[in-house]
Amino acid sequence: MKRKVLLLEPNYNNKYPPMGLMKLSTYYRKKKDDVRFFKGELRNFVTSLLIEEFLSIYPEIHLKLHTPELIEYIKQGKNDLLNGICFNDPFKLDTLKDYRTRLKNEIYPKFDIVCVTTLFTFYWQETIETINFAKKLCKNKESIFVGGIAASIVPEYIERETGIKPHVGLLDKPGILEKGDQTIIDELPLDYSILDEVDYKYPSADAYFAYSTRGCIRKCNFCAVPTIEPKYHAFISIKNQIKQTRRKFGEKKDLLLMDNNVLASKYFNDIIDEIKAVGFKRGAKYTPTDRYNVAFDNLKKRYNIRAMLRVIFDVYEQTMSLLDPKTQGKLYLERERFNCLSVYTLEPDNVIRLDQIFRPIYMQTLPIQHRRLTRHIDFNQGVDARLITPENMKKLAEINIRPLRIAFDNWRSHKVYEYAVECAVKAGIKHLSNYMLYNFNDEPKELWQRLNLNLELCEKFQDQGVSIYSFPMKYHPIKDQMYFRNREYIGTHWNRKYIRAVQAVLNSTKGKIGRGKTFFEEAFGSNLEEFQ
Repeated sequence: MKRKVLLLEPNYNNKYPPMGLMKLSTYYRKKKDDVRFFKGELRNFVTSLLIEEFLSIYPEIHLKLHTPELIEYIKQGKNDLLNGICFNDPFKLDTLKDYRTRLKNEIYPKFDIVCVTTLFTFYWQETIETINFAKKLCKNKESIFVGGIAASIVPEYIERETGIKPHVGLLDKPGILEKGDQTIIDELPLDYSILDEVDYKYPSADAYFAYSTRGCIRKCNFCAVPTIEPKYHAFISIKNQIKQTRRKFGEKKDLLLMDNNVLASKYFNDIIDEIKAVGFKRGAKYTPTDRYNVAFDNLKKRYNIRAMLRVIFDVYEQTMSLLDPKTQGKLYLERERFNCLSVYTLEPDNVIRLDQIFRPIYMQTLPIQHRRLTRHIDFNQGVDARLITPENMKKLAEINIRPLRIAFDNWRSHKVYEYAVECAVKAGIKHLSNYMLYNFNDEPKELWQRLNLNLELCEKFQDQGVSIYSFPMKYHPIKDQMYFRNREYIGTHWNRKYIRAVQAVLNSTKGKIGRGKTFFEEAFGSNLEEFQ
């Protein structure tokens, strides 16, 4: 029997999509379950679910066209929102009012399984609210699964505040979610289609996301990796994952590898060779995916219909904007004939019928929409400066890495860091950045010294076109019950004024500090005395 599965990400702002939920989507779809993903305001979500249920009872096109008004009505109860909507039958209006009552009484449609991901612990309120809301959406409390970073770091506090015992660590063994099932969920390819189900746009969505290693050989006491990924895995092939993604969802522009210490792998050369083999060698370019054909093919296979219809409607609208008035008018009438003018009225069969008319027009616009683009590879979590050598930088330069991120967590390591940058530059890598931990055991002056060193390195290598961006990252205790829920921790050598002063600059630069002596000296001072 097909189960209804809901995947939830709390409504915080984040750059990268939830890889764990994307793997779970693949897992449950392989079991032929009805999988749904949501990120956003949960009250809006349940309101939409109730209206979907109402429209499944009364599936008239004219009602579907008024979906936004119906949603607002059951949220607000204002009768004027229904002006212009013909119900034909008083029972329909009574039924709609019943759904408003259900919303007020929190009687929501139920799912068989609900999975909630978690991220940083300072998103605590959003996370706990989402888990507690999930209990109203699941038929059985035992079928709510919570996992992810925060769940692995402070599971006891999540259980205390929600009553749900979360899963700690990775889904890297068979039978974790369902006894007897031999699937290793962590090794499954990602279901990128779920990202098209929601309005939230991940800034880095147009990328393959993967791991070529897991864990880290270091045990830094400010880091969560030893808790989440305690064992170091030196090589995970990404070839088949990317091949399957490409076949099902088309090409992605970039490759983001979330490895925590790739240079520690004895298979580093093999990892780079595989990255080259899947299309990311130095100078690599690609043609953006034909979104319409990918979505249309998946729609015919009845794969994630909700997401595919949203993509196709978006392509309709984009294509219309590129047409001359005469062709635009013709296509408008054809879309109207097949009830394809609104995303709320799209039906798979009508989209398939309209394809014979739409496709030739759409294909004429492809040269306008598609062009060759440079693609990049990013080891997003950064590399270990202590492990950088001329040899592995020369190997790394064989791929389109941009930027090369290097951890620079304390001033004591400045000589190691400076040598690492020099090795990278000599290998031909010109775009670098670094993560700078501050507010830990460091003194404020050490932040200025590290930032200033990068400024000096930029000037030193400016003739070679080298740029180095710094990303200062404020330390937060990850397990201290006084601080893990918030961002209020002040390090031993810091105070609130110092923290606010640094954050004022970072807020104006979106968190990064680049080359440019004039700005740097205005923001941080030309020496330690001015900085102080």
